[in-house]
Formats: sequence, C-alpha cells, structure tokens
Amino acid sequence: MSALKSFKRWFIDPAFSRKKQFLRSLEIFKELRDRDLGHLVQALHSRSYREGEVIFVEGDIGRALFILESGAVELTRPGPGGEAQVLYKLEPGDFFGEMALLESLPRTATATATEKTHLHLLYKSKLDSLLAGEPRIGVTIMSHLARLLSARLRRVTNDMKFIAPKHV
Repeated sequence: MSALKSFKRWFIDPAFSRKKQFLRSLEIFKELRDRDLGHLVQALHSRSYREGEVIFVEGDIGRALFILESGAVELTRPGPGGEAQVLYKLEPGDFFGEMALLESLPRTATATATEKTHLHLLYKSKLDSLLAGEPRIGVTIMSHLARLLSARLRRVTNDMKFIAPKHV
C-alpha cells in the first residue's frame, strides 16, 4: 500500500465516509459534487431512536428535515375515534418533515420509530447557512423540494377530481 493511501485511510473518518456514501445514494442529493456532500455531512445532526420512541408530535413546530438511514418510521394522525391512523410508513432512504425547511409551522402528523431507527437531521438554520456559504447545495435541495411538493399537489388535485361533487 502506498504511503498516500495509508495516510488517507488513517485520517479519513469512516463514519464521515459512510454518511457521504449514504447521502450520495439519495435522489435529493444526486446532483451534488463530492465536496458539496462533505459540507452537507458536516451540517447534519445524527440521532438514533428506540422502537416506539416518538420523534415529533403533531402540533410541534417544525425545525428540521429528517433523513431515514436505517429502521422504520410511521407518520400518524388521530382518526375519528381518536385512535392513531397510519398516514405513511417510511423506510431507509425516505425523508420527512421537509416543510420545516420552508416554514416554521406546526407539524401535521406524529412521527414514531417502529423499530430501532437512525436518522440524520438537517435543521433549517443549517440549511440557511448552507444557502449563504454554499449556495449550490441549498439550491439543489430547494429545487428538489419544489419538484416534490409540485408532484404532491398534482396528486392531491387529481384525487380531488374523483371526490368533488358533480354539478348539475
């Protein structure tokens, strides 16, 4: 092994490299360069949750986007009888809470880890710093979020065509 390879292996943090590789696999970050991914990894806060642990509660003020690396998360809202109704089941590679990056409004659902779960959080304050210092990263993330929200709005609009009452 060359001295340079040995030096790199010794000084490169394996956890940093693993996070970078994971982010590279996600559609939202595919357009980012290697250097940009490094900045993004530094901006993320990582956290593990136990099975059954609540990540956030409906009504909490949103401050971060959550990226699911391992485990599983359910997003729920109370049903007509007050029981929790599952809205979405999230798997590794999914992200949620993205509206918090756009506005600081109350969460519209409760998120709970359904098994041991590891998440990466991107706080709005960190995204704002990235937008100022590394605009390419912020623009890439915001552009992806705009496309995602546009697709969701189109889907809801199309679903409403089937629900809306017919006018006589």
